[in-house]
Amino acid sequence: MATIGLIGGSGLGDALGAEQGTRITIDTPFGAPSSDLIKTSWSGHDIVILQRHGDGHTTPPSMVNYRANIWALKAAGCTHVIASGAVGSLREDMAPKHLVIPDQIIDKTTRRVGTFFDTIAVHIEFATPFCTILRDHLISCQDAVETTLHEAGTYVCMEGPAFSTRAESEMHRTWGGDLIGMTVMPEAKLAREAEMAYAMVALPSDYDCWRPAPATLDKHELLREIIGNLQAATQNAVALIKAAIERFDAIAEIESPAHSAMEMGIWTRPDSIDPAEKQRLDLLVGKYLK
Repeated sequence: MATIGLIGGSGLGDALGAEQGTRITIDTPFGAPSSDLIKTSWSGHDIVILQRHGDGHTTPPSMVNYRANIWALKAAGCTHVIASGAVGSLREDMAPKHLVIPDQIIDKTTRRVGTFFDTIAVHIEFATPFCTILRDHLISCQDAVETTLHEAGTYVCMEGPAFSTRAESEMHRTWGGDLIGMTVMPEAKLAREAEMAYAMVALPSDYDCWRPAPATLDKHELLREIIGNLQAATQNAVALIKAAIERFDAIAEIESPAHSAMEMGIWTRPDSIDPAEKQRLDLLVGKYLK
């Protein structure tokens, strides 16, 4: 049975009735997740909500415990994950308040642990970093939103927390980047190791600094504009995600390639793996190391 994990902020949870859900605390081998999980349902489908940056948005992107977050969603029974996140736009046509369903990633992070496996050699396929089935489902629900939805885009994930320099922003554009953000990695890669279908709804809140703001707009007005754009984009994202959950029966029984991503990924001989490590990571590798 499919269970949908949602990664976002408190506004997303409130919009989906999280206040009526059950708060659960999950311990993981990698420490505590960013927040307790909220288990609830929407339109007859089980959902689990996680606040990526914690209650009150207290955890910056570089300090998010991505391993604990993804492990907790897996332990809660999630088979699919829909993430949302604010981004800057690197393209004129991907305007603030639009939505983007990215299909590719360029990873520029340097400080984050990108795998669950410290003592086992695991190599997963990641050429297609987002689940195509879940992406197509989100795209099919675009009639539910009153904004432009872009059906593809390359997300450049930077370390942060500072934003790009102008030279970096221009470079990202020449690389083929369409969006710049700080949260999709290693979240997407860990979801693949955990064999959960993962897709993202990206929310452009502004143009990155390759496109300077009008000189007549002072910094306070600019900030108000960005916050307003993000609020509007969030409303659009909530409408899309609600529709995707309401219509989830269309894909609930379809096996995603992500659901067997580890089948050919473990390169270490099973008899060379410490039994204690097998037990510690049983949630992820147990079915392959019996």
